Amino acid sequence: MRGFATAASLAVVLSAAPVFAQTPGQPPAQPKPAAPAAQPPAQPTPPPAPQPPVPFPAGAKIAFINPQRIFQESVEGKAAVTRVNTLIQKKQSEGAERQKTLQANQQKLQTSGGVMNEAARSQLEKEIEKAQVDGQRFQQDAQAEINELQQEVQAEFIKKVTPIIEVVAKEKGLQLVFDQGNSGMVFGDPGLDLTTEVIKKMDANKAAGSKP
Repeated sequence: MRGFATAASLAVVLSAAPVFAQTPGQPPAQPKPAAPAAQPPAQPTPPPAPQPPVPFPAGAKIAFINPQRIFQESVEGKAAVTRVNTLIQKKQSEGAERQKTLQANQQKLQTSGGVMNEAARSQLEKEIEKAQVDGQRFQQDAQAEINELQQEVQAEFIKKVTPIIEVVAKEKGLQLVFDQGNSGMVFGDPGLDLTTEVIKKMDANKAAGSKP
């Protein structure tokens, strides 16, 4: 199982749109049609009964896992996503404050620039220009920092999940475990999916490691 790679699959989970992407202009809102007459509330549909897990086929020598599910559903993966989202929110807040200050100065120049003396107006114009340059640099640096953290948590997660997959594979006497997202697999017996088992074992190891 050495050399197991989940980077491509996890990159999909962690990939984020640019933090400071420009928002395109929105088309004018269209008038909403009149609301239809109130209908009696529909009866809720009962949720489907949980299906028992499909047994692992006896004698099987291959299996597969879904790295994205492991990352999204495991305790370790959720913590990693929280780290990335926290940084994104922090940088967005900082960027918003910078933009707010810049807009205030631009508004001041627009409304009061005509009555300012030359020195004051020149100083304000320089502050605006500097804020614009600094703002662009901040956006670039923030995006780079976020990308770096994404790569860091991805590498840490792969380092933790790979030994667990190896343990599960050895317990079942497997020769190969495929990455469902990157193997080109079109169909696999649901019983060969070790994803849930890996998540449970990973969470159990995390819980055991956090105990005093």
